[in-house]
Amino acid sequence: MKLDHDICYRAIQTRDSRFDGRFFTGVLSTGIYCRPVCPAPLPKPENCQFFSSAAAAHAAGFRPCLRCRPEVAPELSFPLASASTVSRALSLIAAGGLDENSVSDLAAQVGVSDRHLRRLFTQHLGVSPMAIAQTRRIHFAKKLLDETSLSIADVALASGFSSLRRFNDVMRRTYHRTPRELRKGLSGGQGRDFSSGITLKLPFSPPYNWVELMRFFIPRAIPGIEMAESGYYRRTVVINGAHGVVEVRPMLNQSHLAATIQFPQVTALGQIVEGLRRLFDLGAKSADIDIHLQKSPYLSRSVAVLPGLRVAGAWDAFELAVRAILGQQVSVAAATTLAGRLVKRYGDPLVLLDGAVAPADLHFVFPAPAVLANAELTEIGLPRVRAQTISALAAALVKTPNWLQTFTDLDDAISGLRQIPGIGEWTAQYIAMRALHEPDAFPASDLGLLRAMGQHSKPMTQKQLLQIAEAWRPWRAYAAMHLWLGEPTLMSLKEDCA
Repeated sequence: MKLDHDICYRAIQTRDSRFDGRFFTGVLSTGIYCRPVCPAPLPKPENCQFFSSAAAAHAAGFRPCLRCRPEVAPELSFPLASASTVSRALSLIAAGGLDENSVSDLAAQVGVSDRHLRRLFTQHLGVSPMAIAQTRRIHFAKKLLDETSLSIADVALASGFSSLRRFNDVMRRTYHRTPRELRKGLSGGQGRDFSSGITLKLPFSPPYNWVELMRFFIPRAIPGIEMAESGYYRRTVVINGAHGVVEVRPMLNQSHLAATIQFPQVTALGQIVEGLRRLFDLGAKSADIDIHLQKSPYLSRSVAVLPGLRVAGAWDAFELAVRAILGQQVSVAAATTLAGRLVKRYGDPLVLLDGAVAPADLHFVFPAPAVLANAELTEIGLPRVRAQTISALAAALVKTPNWLQTFTDLDDAISGLRQIPGIGEWTAQYIAMRALHEPDAFPASDLGLLRAMGQHSKPMTQKQLLQIAEAWRPWRAYAAMHLWLGEPTLMSLKEDCA
């Protein structure tokens, strides 16, 4: 990303939070890199060098600022088609995709060559995937040192370092301090306490409309798996066969959510944090999206009333895809009921270790693809055609576990998903929108969208809606959220199947 020196300098002069996470400032006189909102004295313009990522600043020889803490800057996504591969690769890196695997393995997961992935990272971020991974490890370790009482050894494991010796060496070289010296007022770590959970901050770029996002999640919460209320969201999680519970709450007048994580494997913390970031769409540049959509006469009022609206994501792509199929041609309430039956019949009972106690009403983890591939789903009241669609989707995931992560762009995702018998355009777009985090996905055949755009109780046609929606690119998924939540009575999310 090309950065204008004068614009960036004006941003750090005013400590403009809108630029937080968009670039980092390397200060030549101190050898430190900072966020645009850093409270330190303003450096001279000639001493400033600007970078599009923290990893680029780190690779240039600067060390992270201890005052503004670059590790807690919002991690903003790359929404444009030209950077969709970078965005997916970054998500995999954040979940530990390069802790044990190679760049070639990462490239294969996102469907490109090793050489092409390196070229894309250089183009958009100015550094290699491995440099991004190393900076991520350092930042996550610093975050755990500041925000938890995990032991130093556990921090090293959780942040993806292969040995405690290497962790200590890297942190000392990066911060000119040992990990113990970096701790702020903590007693050096008290070990793991998964019974009460570990609480971490999940930063975002404001504005963030938690209330409206919960209005979307609450009626769709799967009984036994999820609990959603105005003040919190809870759910069960399963990673590598281990069970856990996560809870996320909004923080008043703060630019972060608070996540409490109960999970027995400390090495999964990074993967869980990344999953929550995607679930709550924390990488979106809300201010930019609002400015763009507010230009539309169809959306201007909703954007003014509901600033910072995010796209409701998904914890697990397979789970969301199954939920979308269950929702074909039925109401939200009916789909939620079917999802609850499916989980009760085929989900594994939730088992927490280390003396942890699960919240009331959370009893199961979502069934794995291998379970649903051969399940007789008509037993829960599901029509045979939809039961066969879920079985076919599950079989595809059994054969290729990362299949839902291999699509190269939105068109490829829609084409690939529609190869599953019973998945039509609406279902594919809805899965791409929520599970694959495609910001331009748009289920144009949705009855709620067509009615919201219609006049005098007469729905708009799909062709008309698609023509109007061209002006909303590349943020059509956010426009869909505005149309659904702008008219609560029209949130049926039914598919007009061919």
